[in-house]
Amino acid sequence: MWNRIYRMVIKEFLQMLRDPRMKVLVFVTPVIQLMLFGYAATTDVSHIRTAVLDRDRSADSRALVEAFTGSDYFQVTARVENPRALTELLDRGEVTVALHIERGFSDDLRSARTTTVQVLVDGTDSNTGTLAMNYAQRIINDFGRRRLDVTAPLPGVELRSRVWYNPDLKSRNFNVPAVMALILMLTSLLLTSMAVVREREIGTLEQLMVTPIRPLELILGKTLPFVLIAYVQLVLVMAVSLFWFKVPLVGNPVLLLLGAGLYLMSTLGVGLFISTLSQTQQQALMAAFFFFFPAILLSGFMFPIENMPEAVQWITYLNPLRYFLVIVRDVFLKGNGFAVLWPQYAALALLGTTLLGLSAARFHKRLS
Repeated sequence: MWNRIYRMVIKEFLQMLRDPRMKVLVFVTPVIQLMLFGYAATTDVSHIRTAVLDRDRSADSRALVEAFTGSDYFQVTARVENPRALTELLDRGEVTVALHIERGFSDDLRSARTTTVQVLVDGTDSNTGTLAMNYAQRIINDFGRRRLDVTAPLPGVELRSRVWYNPDLKSRNFNVPAVMALILMLTSLLLTSMAVVREREIGTLEQLMVTPIRPLELILGKTLPFVLIAYVQLVLVMAVSLFWFKVPLVGNPVLLLLGAGLYLMSTLGVGLFISTLSQTQQQALMAAFFFFFPAILLSGFMFPIENMPEAVQWITYLNPLRYFLVIVRDVFLKGNGFAVLWPQYAALALLGTTLLGLSAARFHKRLS
């Protein structure tokens, strides 16, 4: 039995490595994807295009504008002379923030009277708009305290804030480990679903069926190579995450490898199930992407699961990506161990065993 499985695994590797395009897809594409997602998948906002209308034209108003430009958050790209021009820039999408300083700003400030500064924010992109509004409010508040020399804290109240796990609040540290999970799912899903269909298309599946190899051995021989490939990809993208993006790895990498094995049981099970439904590689490709994108949306990668409707939250319990994202991020950033993460491992084990068992049974029935 094991000799036949071994021969099947060798056959799969030889067939895969014989195709130069497949070698690029397996070993180069994941690194490129991680590089692209690592830089593109970020919620950090900087150099926000800003327009300024300074009708006061005083030293204080210029100091406020300099407070905006002195930070990395805002970049003044336009200075206008009237409010209508500000509106036109926002309408055309040429700026995201518009700063409007009225006449009398300096006089009110020096007389300790309440003064108003208007900040207009393009809310088309709600994330960028919210962050820009918060940044602007913080800069204006700091500017006002410096001018009024209000430096002492409130009596009896002292605020000391400290950020744990990601002190610099870099979204890259949060997103890059998650991208690793996406790459593993995409590669294992596509390779598994299309490999069997390819055998059917070229007519070699029937030849394998008349050999002494049993259906279970055929299944193992088809899936084990992709497990090994997935682990090679995991090591590659982990190396890029650690040495290129400088993402801290606080926890034990062995726990990450264990979680990846349980996670792959689910993704390979889905790929195997797709292979039993598809007659052509195009059908397998479309079915794989039909599963892949909802899995991303329902995993918490892009949107918090807690903000989803309750019915949708129940559906996310069937998504293996949901659990592996928790494992990856906790191992990388928090250093949590098995005592904390065991519910995620248990869920992946149950889900993976069920999916792989059902898919293997269907595949066995299809071969029979």
